[in-house]
Amino acid sequence: MNAWMIGEMMQYEFMKTALVAGLILSVLCGVVGVYIVLNRIVFIGDGVAHAAFGGIGLGYLLGIDPFILAIVAAVLSAAGIGAVSRSKVSEDTAIGVFLAMGMALGVLLMSMSTGYSRDLFDYLFGNILAVSWIDVKIMIVLTVIITVLALALYKEFLILSFDPHYGEALGLPVNRLKMLLLCMVAFTVVMLIKIVGIIMVIAMLTIPAAISRQYLCDLKKIIALSIILGMIFVTSGLLISYTFDLPSGATTILIASAAFFASTAASQRNTSV
Repeated sequence: MNAWMIGEMMQYEFMKTALVAGLILSVLCGVVGVYIVLNRIVFIGDGVAHAAFGGIGLGYLLGIDPFILAIVAAVLSAAGIGAVSRSKVSEDTAIGVFLAMGMALGVLLMSMSTGYSRDLFDYLFGNILAVSWIDVKIMIVLTVIITVLALALYKEFLILSFDPHYGEALGLPVNRLKMLLLCMVAFTVVMLIKIVGIIMVIAMLTIPAAISRQYLCDLKKIIALSIILGMIFVTSGLLISYTFDLPSGATTILIASAAFFASTAASQRNTSV
């Protein structure tokens, strides 16, 4: 995988689009994923991803762009999980209910529509090569908005991540901040579905952040390293999938997973020395 191979790959327009989309989403995952890991809401992202499948199914049935309704379903499910988990129902129970309901609803609605089976695999496992320049523009806008929010509320999210009770004592609107964070997660999840699919969304959101946290303590540095790692994983995944004709989403996740296990083993050795 040398410069010549990269140049050959970039001759194709769909590969250029895929690479740009992957790099943009690496920034988005680096910003949002760190807060997911720090707040220990990893499985909320997974639940939202599966719940978004209900919106995709409704989009197919009504003949509307599935990703528009996926965004609506993801935001509603994130808000629902946040609201229900503040009651006597535990957060993991709420996630399980919304996850199962969204997937069941999506399967039911897609079975009622025609011609869905061809795209079902792409929604479940992703197809970065099908990303258009319009999708890229949407990703850029979303990334800018979420990054600006994360920077503007940096101190608030920092307190929320490490000591929400201290935040309440300071008078911070902790519940509203958490709801905003969940909405940021929801938008990121829908964009990621296009790249790696519903099944593997959680990996791109958590693996770069988890590796970065093994070596760094400063939040800004963790975010920066997460972004860099995400870009490396996406670029490597595209190169390997192009070379050996493999599914790009799955290849990217396997590379990220291998890096996580290698990093964990290395950090454990450093700790024991």
